[in-house]
Parts: sequence; structure tokens; C-alpha cells
Amino acid sequence: MAATGAGRHYVARFVDSELTKCTLSYSQHSSCRQSIQVFHNKFQVCTLSMNGCQGDPKLPVGTIETRTLAAVPSPDLAMDRLNLAIGDLKYSPPPFSSGIIRLQVPIQQRIEAIEWLHAQNQILPRCFFSGRRSRANGANLLVDMTNGNGHNSFGQNLLSVAGVGSAVFFRQLHPFSYDDWRSITRFLSLKCPLIRAYGAIRFDARANISREWEAFGSFYFTVPQVEFDELEGSSILAVTVAWDNALSWTWDEAIDSLEATTHQVASVVVMLRKEASGELILSNNHVPNKTHWDLAVKRALQTINRSSSPLIKVVLARSSRVLTATDIDPITWLACLQVEGENAYQFCLQPPNAPAFIGNTPEQLFHRKWLSISSEAMAGTRARGGSRTLDLQIEHDLLSSPKDHLEFTIVRESIQNKLESVCDRVVVEPKKTVRKLRRIQHLFAQLAGNLKREDDEFEILSYLHPTPAVCGFPTETARLFISETEMFDRGMYAGPVGWFGGGESEFAVGIRSALVEKRILVH
Repeated sequence: MAATGAGRHYVARFVDSELTKCTLSYSQHSSCRQSIQVFHNKFQVCTLSMNGCQGDPKLPVGTIETRTLAAVPSPDLAMDRLNLAIGDLKYSPPPFSSGIIRLQVPIQQRIEAIEWLHAQNQILPRCFFSGRRSRANGANLLVDMTNGNGHNSFGQNLLSVAGVGSAVFFRQLHPFSYDDWRSITRFLSLKCPLIRAYGAIRFDARANISREWEAFGSFYFTVPQVEFDELEGSSILAVTVAWDNALSWTWDEAIDSLEATTHQVASVVVMLRKEASGELILSNNHVPNKTHWDLAVKRALQTINRSSSPLIKVVLARSSRVLTATDIDPITWLACLQVEGENAYQFCLQPPNAPAFIGNTPEQLFHRKWLSISSEAMAGTRARGGSRTLDLQIEHDLLSSPKDHLEFTIVRESIQNKLESVCDRVVVEPKKTVRKLRRIQHLFAQLAGNLKREDDEFEILSYLHPTPAVCGFPTETARLFISETEMFDRGMYAGPVGWFGGGESEFAVGIRSALVEKRILVH
């Protein structure tokens, strides 16, 4: 292990790691995925808020409110209006010992949330989540906004959300539990759908946490203090204040913390150039190296071949650490990936004094709205063809491949069985087709059902993660093999990444991702 000199930072390129899958036969195989870690520079850290996991999950908060102010034409006017509203709120505290209040101002122009986040001069904590924009409606939330008098309702799809600061966060070292889920949902309400907790959960909560992932804990979620929402034809700037006397985080402390964060927020947003700059790479290291990687794959195949072994499939990963000569801004990098990831989720999650976990993933874990829930099965991979004729030939090969059909069937049936355990009825339609991304294509199926009750949201998250696509099958056998074989901490890589909201939630699988940190370690 060695440290680098000043001015040298890690960067990594995203890879379509599905293209590197290793197969033994049509019926038994070992798959490879790649995790990437990157390191970066200094930040401004906001005042820490309360950890909502330390409260009583069964005790509801005193009030949950959203107050919408009159629309304005620009972000600077929106910030002015919010600062005035915060001043009024400061001297008229609500009569509750706990609560959460969101103040929001519609902006009469569409501004990209990622450009707003880039303008915030690296304020921490920060977060970003963008849905898959190629869908006409998909899982994007239809936002109904009203002015201060409750009139002039209209609806637009919410496309992307960026946030800085933390009104309340949720983090623990133990595995994500039902009580932790309840601790989050006590701050959420059906009446306030835009109050959301954004975050991620470790791939394997039972594995030891390495130093670079310490700040994330076993899971990390946050409700931003200042939030920018990008809609189809307009935007929203919002602030959120949360307090709970039982957690020693009073109304006065919460308001003072919010004011300290808003004073750091920039209102001038500049359009980002979404082009890769082509950094000079100084070194590129993989964990494990090729020799140990080949040994791990060989051991996996031997285990699968053994008649006494229940293991049918296992997905192994490696970590790539790439050192560059110049700084790389993770937000600029993520903006460049939006061009590549039209049919993918983009995300960024960065706690205080921690790396930025960013990604560009096509894989949905689930989307829930009320009792309706949907999920997707994706497996089997081919590159895109250079012409329409070649692309169709490759698609036909993927659809007719016995090996890929088996791999896909394992993923689809596993997800279907898990949905059926908490749903009244599950529909699979289409049962098998091809989803085409910019550079690759996958076998794909859509699954949908109705939860028996809303509390089943926690169960479905626990059941669906990890899927055979990122772990293997049977799940526990594959997980144990991974924990005994891999030489690094996956952290949130391949774990659930997304958000909880009042009446709705959505999670993707955190693959095709990178960790960007200011301290540099070369393994």
C-alpha cells in the first residue's frame, strides 16, 4: 500500500462488464463483473444533522408539511423567496417537538439538476438521482404543484433530483432492518410525495466494512436540506427542515443549520460540457490481479461442477484503481455519462468527509407506487452491431442461445418467486425480449404485482436484493462463495441505490459505478 503525491488523483472508466462474463457450459457458469474505485479533492462540509435511526421508529413525528410558494422565473429569485420564508419560519416555530417541513418554489424554466449540483462548489453531503428518461412515463413521479392559495394545479414528470446538506440522515453499521425502514418512513407522508430519503445499502451487510466505505455504514440515506428538482418543462428549488427533540436536535438547531447551508448555495447555474476530457492515466491496478482472478474463476467452476455442490451460478467482481495526473470532478463525469446512459439510472451519493459513490446503471431492482410494484429481469449480454442488419443478427443469437436463456431464466424465476411471496398476483410480460442500450443489449422481462400491504415494501427490498444477476444462485450459497473468494470490499457496489418516498419508492442496482475519494490508496 502506498500514498501518492499532491495533485494526483484516481479516475476510472465505466465498463460494460457484462461483456467479460465467463461461462463453463450451457447449464453451469461463473460470471464476472467489475467494480471501480476513484479518488478526488476537497469539499465544504455542512453542519451535521440528526441521525433518524436513533429515534423511536414506532413514534410518528409531530408534523409533515409541504408549503408551495409562488412561482418565479429564475433560481436566484427562488433562493431569495426561500430565504425570506425561512426567516418567517424561524420566528414562528410550529408547536411540535418533532417534524419535517419542506418549502418549495416552482421555477418557470427547466434547468438540469446535475448542472445546479455542479454549481454548488462541492458542498457536502450531496446526492443525485435520475430516472431512465427514455420511458414516456415509467416510474417518474407526476408532480402536482399548487401556488400559495392552493390553485392552478398542473402535473409534470419529475426527471432528476439533486440535493446538498442533510435535514435528517439515516446510517447504521448493522444490516438494514425493519426498524431502520420505519425510522425513515416516519418522516415521509403520502401528502408530501417530494419529501424523499435518497441513499444506498451495502451489497453484503455481513461483510467487514473497509476504510473507504466507512462513512456509508451498512446503509446511508439522507433527506437533503436544499434540493433542486428537474421537471419536464420547469424546475423546483426547495429547502427542508427536520427536528426531533428526542434526538437532541431542536427546532432552533435545525433552522440554524438550514440557514448555514443556504448561505453556501450558489444561484448561478452554468451549462456543463458533457464531453470526456481524456485524462492522462498514470497507472491502472486490478484487485485481484490476473493470476488470482484466474484462480478464483477456476475455483468457481470446480465448485459448480462438483455434484455435491448446490451452487449453480456465481457472479465474481474485481476492483480497478486507476491513477490520473489531474483532478476529475465526479459530477462533471456523471454528467458526461448521461449521454451514454439514456436508458439508465444515474446516481451520486456522498456523505460528509467521504467518497462520492456515482454510477450509471440500467438495472432496476423495483419500483413501488401505492401497492403496485414492478421489477425487471436482465441477463445475457451481447454488443450492439455496427449496422441494423448486424444488430438484428446479434439479437437473434442472444435470443436463441441456450446458455443465455438458462442464465436469464434463473434471474427471472428468482425475482418472480420473491414477488409472489408478498404479492397477490404477479404478471410477467414480456416473458423474454431484448433491451437495447447504447453499446450493449440484454435479455429482458418486466414483472408486476400488487403488494398485500404497504409494509411489505421492506420485505420486497430484503427479498429482491441481491438478484442472481449480481450475486448468483442459490443466493446464500453464492454470497458465501463471494465473501470467501473476493479480495476487496464491494461496499455499495451491486447494492440497492434509490429512494423512499410517501407512497412511492424506487431502487436500481448499483453496478457500473465508481467510488471517488480525496485520500489516495494504491493496492
